[in-house]
Amino acid sequence: MPSIMKNMKKEWRIILKKSVMADAAALKIIPLGGLEQIGMNITAFEYEDSILVVDCGLGFPEDDMLGIDLVIPDITYLKDNIEKVKGFVITHGHEDHIGALPYVLKEINVPIYATKLTMGIIEAKLKEHELDKVVARKVVQFGQTMTLGDFHVEYIRTNHSIVDAAALAIYTPQGIIVHTGDFKVDYTPIFGDAIDLQRFGELGKKGVLALMCDSTNAERPGFTPSERTVGSTLDSIFEEHKDRRIIVATFASNVDRVQQIINSAYKYNRKVAIEGRSMVNIIDTAIELERLNVPADTLIDADTLKNYPDERTVIITTGSQGERLAALSRMANATHRKVSIGPRDIVVFSSNPIPGNEKAVTKIINELFQKGADVIFQDTHVSGHACQEEIKLIYSLTQPKYAIPVHGEYKHLKAQAKLAEQLGIMKENIFILHSGDVLKIEKQEAKVVGTVPFGSIFVDGLGVGDVGNVVLRDRQRLADDGIIIAVLAMDSEGEQVLAGPDIVTRGFVYVKESDEILEEMRSVVNATMYDMMISNVRDWGKIKNNIKDAVGDYVWKKTKRRPMILPVIMAID
Repeated sequence: MPSIMKNMKKEWRIILKKSVMADAAALKIIPLGGLEQIGMNITAFEYEDSILVVDCGLGFPEDDMLGIDLVIPDITYLKDNIEKVKGFVITHGHEDHIGALPYVLKEINVPIYATKLTMGIIEAKLKEHELDKVVARKVVQFGQTMTLGDFHVEYIRTNHSIVDAAALAIYTPQGIIVHTGDFKVDYTPIFGDAIDLQRFGELGKKGVLALMCDSTNAERPGFTPSERTVGSTLDSIFEEHKDRRIIVATFASNVDRVQQIINSAYKYNRKVAIEGRSMVNIIDTAIELERLNVPADTLIDADTLKNYPDERTVIITTGSQGERLAALSRMANATHRKVSIGPRDIVVFSSNPIPGNEKAVTKIINELFQKGADVIFQDTHVSGHACQEEIKLIYSLTQPKYAIPVHGEYKHLKAQAKLAEQLGIMKENIFILHSGDVLKIEKQEAKVVGTVPFGSIFVDGLGVGDVGNVVLRDRQRLADDGIIIAVLAMDSEGEQVLAGPDIVTRGFVYVKESDEILEEMRSVVNATMYDMMISNVRDWGKIKNNIKDAVGDYVWKKTKRRPMILPVIMAID
């Protein structure tokens, strides 16, 4: 009898659970960035009156984004639903996951949740933007679960190229969503424990509705090597070049890599100087939060390098991606105030170029060689992202119903989709989303039901969003073909030309060798003005357009170029 009652209770629980699921509202997963590109990661999870946002990263400008410093996601959808947004849940401290926060929080001020080092880096950004006093934030421990509206979020330890990286188990009324963040499986990490594979397996036994997995290395077979493998390579470089100064360029946020460089420097009795503002800031934060162990008297100020023999020093610097204004670039082009590159220097690139940065990195390497330095860029880096076998492992542990590849260009998402299909996930349950898509999960089915506003907002100096595609097109035209300015003065009634026209060019032709072209342009403007006067046209806007068209036609016929043409009419009383 007791066993019968037990079975009846179990059946009633199952029936009740099914009934609740049947009545549950739809869960919406809305990526606002981070798909079809490397960077600008941000995803919204919506259920009834609750929106949870995972990460808020920036992107870096492409070659055709002239003058643009940063690219941040369009958060129009979040602003339109601000009353629903419960907070930002951050997976780790890389710029492509946290860099947009200072700009976005000025529009939607909601709490931030992150692990210790991640929050330390975020707080430094908030102070810089004078937001540290107005934004609520909470440091989360691994294994801890927070409640944000209708969501419960658990932080799971993972490994990456920065300390304190986390995956997320997002408990929703429709089921559990596992979001890996950027990750790899490293059994011998430099700091902290290995990835918590056991917890992924436990979640799989509970039942995972969907897995959102890092796709960056989904095209690469095998496993990503442990970060510790770089340490032995660095040791070999230090051993081989005991009589030369060593300069190591790496990502500012790769705290584990910095730790290994410091370890090698200490082992070989070298002092370490840090160059690059972002590198200094992150290292200071990591030391303060005990995420970086630096032996006493190892770090020195770059200003004091001259007090030590070259063979007793190491410089850790930013600029491994060829950034024009980074410290290494300035060293390479001899504009750095403290460090001059010479034949006694060994420069180590402890990173791989991000797609799109290959030309810039090659340029820096060539400049360093020209200065006489030796450059080492092989076997000095391992990725922080999972390769195919690690991705398969996470799928096998979690056994998700739906696969939603994230973090990567379309080819990376497609590669992971193939892996998911190989592992037995039905093709119709694999969703390769686009930024702005709304994936609706409801009553045991999932489908894309529409889109929301999305896109890129350009940051140019202190301006956010005030530079759009029209301005970029103008900048591109100026860069490609230059500008022609036609200046003339007229009486206030618009009846007579009092002075000019004068023709001024920039970036179009070399004036001293182009007198004939400039004179003919003046004639074109004069002829146009004569026609306007004869036709009794007094509308200055129409006059300017006619000048623009006439000069444009002449220049195209003469040079096959289309410079920007700017007529300027001054009124004289």
